Formats: sequence, structure tokens, C-alpha cells
Amino acid sequence: MSIGDSLATARRQAGLTITQVSLQTRIRESIIRGIEQNDFSACGGDFYARGHIRNIAEAVGADPGPLIREYDAEHGPPHAMRAADVFEPSRPIRMRERRSPSLSLIVVVVLLAIIGYSSYRYVSSHDHSGRAAAGATTSPHDTTGPTSQPHPSPTISVTPSADGVVIQLTAVENCWVLLTSSSDGSQLYMGTLQAGTSMTWTEKVAVQMRLGNPGGVDLTVNGKAEPPSSVNTKGGSPVTLSFAPATQPS
Repeated sequence: MSIGDSLATARRQAGLTITQVSLQTRIRESIIRGIEQNDFSACGGDFYARGHIRNIAEAVGADPGPLIREYDAEHGPPHAMRAADVFEPSRPIRMRERRSPSLSLIVVVVLLAIIGYSSYRYVSSHDHSGRAAAGATTSPHDTTGPTSQPHPSPTISVTPSADGVVIQLTAVENCWVLLTSSSDGSQLYMGTLQAGTSMTWTEKVAVQMRLGNPGGVDLTVNGKAEPPSSVNTKGGSPVTLSFAPATQPS
């Protein structure tokens, strides 16, 4: 029986697979299959072949002595080896040449970095400007009115008219406006009057008008312009104005 047949028979009797023998001996499965077929070309020389035979035989429970002697009889006895033969493989190892990155790859990486940085700056700048604008402009749907009120807003009474109240408001700057009924507090108008636009209200009952930017509007009541002193109070802080006819309807 040949060396390969003896090792294969012993492995099967031990109930081991080639994979299990490979894990125990640290020998590649392809080498073990070659040895079981009496092909020792993948071992790397007689020295390594004898070592593999010994390790496989011990793993499958066979006596390695007779197998090694049989190998020597077929391939010749071991001869003196140089140190270089022990530490150098029988087959030269081809070292892969290390190539430097190509110029095109470097250009692509640099372009991607520039595009990424530019996108980041663009998004950051627009996000910052958007937040600043959102903080400076009061939403027309914000029922709480302007948020920055360092002091309670004063209430200013305007001269009443017996025929009702005609209020005309012209915005020089953007101004948030809230118009409510004085009797029940119902909302008559709420929104932001854009700069350069005007609105007119004709009311037969008492009303209150709250201005978020009183210094940025021109106010006319019953065709009479209100003096700045009655509107622009406390340096432009929000104010609440009251308007009422001389005689309330019954």
C-alpha cells in the first residue's frame, strides 16, 4: 500500500475529513489531497514532504516512521540542507511591484474634496441666512404677535368719530398687524403688512390694533394722520392702539 493510500485509509478509519485534518495540522487541504494521491509536488521539497507526512500520520493515528522510510526509499534519503533551504521556499515568491497612485486617481480625489467642501459651505451659508431671516421676520400666522417685548406694550387711545372709525395703514417697513374687536376680542385681521402696501378698515364698533413695528408705518384715522408721538412709542416697541366711534351702536 502506498503512502497516500495508507494515510487516506487511516484518516477514514479515524472518522476525519480532509478539512478536519487540515485544521489540526495547519496544512492546506490541497496539499493533503495531493499526498493521499501520492503527489508530493505541492509540498515544496523533500524536507517539507517528510514533515507533512509525519504531521498527517500523527493526526490520523498512523505510525509516521514506516511511511517516512517508504518515502526515502522512493525519493532517496535526506541530504544535508543549507540554512537557506530551510528558511527559503523551494519556489521563488514573486513580489508584486508596488505602484504609486496614478495621476488621474489623484485628480479625481482632489476634485471630490473640492466639491464636497464647496457644497458644505453653500449649505452652511444658506442655513445660517435662513435662520437669521426667520428670526427677524414674524410669521403672519403667529397668534402670539412679536416675540421680542422687553416691556409691556402701552395702549394709546385715538380720537373717536361719531360715524365710525376709518383706519388706513401704510407700511414703510414690514409690520405685523393684529386687529381685534374690543367687545369680545374676536379677530378681525392678522398678518404682516409688507413695505409699500396699504390697508383700510372701516369699523362701526370699538377695535384694538396691535402693531409689531409701529415706527415702520404711517397711520391715518378718519382721514387724519396720527402724529408719530402717538404711534412710535418706546423706540419702536410693539404697541396696542384703541379706536372707537363716539356713539356705539346699540
